[in-house]
Amino acid sequence: MQEIQIRTEYITTGQLLKLSGLVGSGSEAKMFILDGQVLVNGEVDTRRGRKLYPNDIVSFQEHTFKIVK
Repeated sequence: MQEIQIRTEYITTGQLLKLSGLVGSGSEAKMFILDGQVLVNGEVDTRRGRKLYPNDIVSFQEHTFKIVK
């Protein structure tokens, strides 16, 4: 599990995928999210703008991320 450190209160799912380098653009992130390929805290979440806070766990393909402050 990789930790993603944020300096703000939250980060969105689309921003996380771009920040991690797993997608090249927001539109690419949107495709994967809407296709149900992203899990937030173990559940499929199709909201690109879902706010992720510290301790949230995001899984995409074979990668897992934990949001930390």
